Amino acid sequence: MKIAIGNDHAATELKLIIKEYVESLGHEVVNFGTDDNESCDYPLYGKKVGDAVARGEVDCGILICGTGVGISIAANKIKGVRAAVCSDVATAHLVKEHNNANIIAFGARIVGVELAKDIVKTYLEAEFEGGRHQRRIDMIE
Repeated sequence: MKIAIGNDHAATELKLIIKEYVESLGHEVVNFGTDDNESCDYPLYGKKVGDAVARGEVDCGILICGTGVGISIAANKIKGVRAAVCSDVATAHLVKEHNNANIIAFGARIVGVELAKDIVKTYLEAEFEGGRHQRRIDMIE
């Protein structure tokens, strides 16, 4: 799978760890940055990843900021994006299974490294159920 990843300054260290982890699972990662700790604006990175997902350049995306909320709101402004904040593995599984989320987001100030890895792995392994869930996604779109 080809996966976009993006973050703001609050999440640079966690992003680099997650990027390496996703690659170790056999996936290609496209890094949309940032790669330093200089203060920056998370909407820029939410948009970059969201655009790549919406255009089909990547299969899905991972966004990380302080809480995961702001960057996911920015991504969700893009038509075709369904970004969901996940702070636990159950949510990571269900956002794919029920909502066919094409981007997950989490907060570097909220989840630790091992939980972030578990969230990512769970999301990537989950499959969309379709059926009644597709009808609801169609209603959203």
